[in-house]
Amino acid sequence: MLDGLRGFAKSWPGKIMGAFLLVGIAGFGINNVIIDLGSNTVARVGDEEINSREFLRAYQNQAERVSQQLGSVPTASQAEAMGIPTAVLLGLSEGATLDGLADQFGLGVSDARLAQMLREDPSFHGTLGTFEPGIFTQVLQRAGWTEAEYFEARADEARRNQLTSALIADTEMPDVAAGLINDYATATRTIDYITLGETSVEAPAAPTEEELAAYLEEHQTEFRTVETRKVKLLDLSLPSLAATKTVSEDAIAAEYEKTKASLTTPERRTIEQVSLATPELQAQFEAGLAAGTDFGTLIADAGLTPSSLGTLTQAEITDTRLADAAFGLEEGGYAIIEGIGGKRAVHVVEIEASREPTLEEARADIVERLSQAEARNDINEILDQIEELRAAFQPIEQIADRFGLPVYELTVTSGGTELSALPNLDAANYPRVAQAIFAAEQDKLIPSIPLSGNAHLWFDLEAIEPARDQTLEEVRDEVVAAITAERVNDALLAKAEDIVTRLEAGRNLADIGMELSTFPQLSAPFTRFGSEDGLIDSTLASAAFAGGPDHAGSVVNETGEVVVFQVVNTTAPTEPLDAATRSSLDTETRAGLYSEFVAALRDDAGLRINQQVLNQLLVQNYGQ
Repeated sequence: MLDGLRGFAKSWPGKIMGAFLLVGIAGFGINNVIIDLGSNTVARVGDEEINSREFLRAYQNQAERVSQQLGSVPTASQAEAMGIPTAVLLGLSEGATLDGLADQFGLGVSDARLAQMLREDPSFHGTLGTFEPGIFTQVLQRAGWTEAEYFEARADEARRNQLTSALIADTEMPDVAAGLINDYATATRTIDYITLGETSVEAPAAPTEEELAAYLEEHQTEFRTVETRKVKLLDLSLPSLAATKTVSEDAIAAEYEKTKASLTTPERRTIEQVSLATPELQAQFEAGLAAGTDFGTLIADAGLTPSSLGTLTQAEITDTRLADAAFGLEEGGYAIIEGIGGKRAVHVVEIEASREPTLEEARADIVERLSQAEARNDINEILDQIEELRAAFQPIEQIADRFGLPVYELTVTSGGTELSALPNLDAANYPRVAQAIFAAEQDKLIPSIPLSGNAHLWFDLEAIEPARDQTLEEVRDEVVAAITAERVNDALLAKAEDIVTRLEAGRNLADIGMELSTFPQLSAPFTRFGSEDGLIDSTLASAAFAGGPDHAGSVVNETGEVVVFQVVNTTAPTEPLDAATRSSLDTETRAGLYSEFVAALRDDAGLRINQQVLNQLLVQNYGQ
């Protein structure tokens, strides 16, 4: 029978029927996937769709958070490597999963509740802390939301909250689990311990020449020089060119007369205020003002604490009523004015009078300003002249001498930190300049390095010292020190192991300490995370909790010291977890249950992703 079917499949009727079957399968299978996830649908959870607009909005928020750390918005490929699209889709799928369940239960949100949520949203509050329609419109426009999208999102949020609050709002961590956590986090131990040092072991024998040579060969990568390049640099920038200018006394005096009004520091006042929220307070302060009572006495009698508005000029105060009142008072004076929430008392704490600087005080600023203005006029012409001289292979020193500019001689490594010797070069440009220096070749014309602010940097490459292995004679002392430290460390670890063995055999730590001319120290009680005084760090604490009540052991602590210890006391917690900690644990329990619940619902509903649409969205909006 199978042979007959194979023969039929090879015939023309069989091939035609196969074609019809293929078309039918495509129509009912593959094509349905394309129709099911349309060109605007990024993913679907059950019957709930995640469209491209929702995805891009959530993705943009996540990308902006990442860009604040990286300094740039990640491309599509970078985002994929960091798992951003997956994280965004999983977050959106959680909401879509709960939306599907809410639909099944027929949950809804009233218009009154939506209006309340809108009024309570702090994103739309003005200076008085109340909802302002204008701010609402502006925030939605900046975020790219329509009002319909906002209210739909808030309705979905409210329905999800109904589900989660009904299912897990009152869930608490079991008492047994809380007890285990309490025991783990708050149980304490006390130890006797000694710290071993170089005097605890015999000094190691000095390494032989053969041992030194063998060690250097084995660790040669640790004993290498780095490539260095000796350069002469010429900096042409506004500050460097301005430093070559001489400004006459007449020009300084004329500039001072022309600009001294703008140099005057305006009057500033330190202001504070208190709200007079009740008629009694208003009457009390008005009576005190009429009687000449001191402001400090009034607020002390009323039990009020004034809020500081800062030290401000009159132009910096946007409230006209407040500005007029504060700048109409003497120092220490106060006035009662109307406010949006009622009357308030405004008090002037201190007055900084306006002040016009003298010529000598303004001299340095004026000289710098005039020098920079003259340099700004000349810099393009001097730039052209230097480029012509460089093209004629003129050395850096002669060019610098011609224009009165300094030359900097440096030995630079690939990191470029040595370029800090150039006072006018921004640290952000060190890597760029160093890269140019290490890409240059000797005896070849090297182009200038353009910098911001119309600045340029030229350099001559004088010498190259390549990286190489250091010889034993160059690093003999370092190799001897490394071998000695290694041997001392090995001896200390062996000594610590021997002491622990003797403690486990019943010897007393104090007796062993006397042999080493040291005395054990008794620690303060500490938890698994260490002691509050820092003497017992987390590494030593973990080792002390690694055994039973009579545990003895040794460890290299976080400062590199070898410590031998013996547990002398253990204390179990006598008090339950405090309310704040228990509340935090309950919150974590609910978060865990929520994640597992939503993940199970999502797995049951099925998450389908339209990878083609997803890739197109990311590439079109964020680049490959």
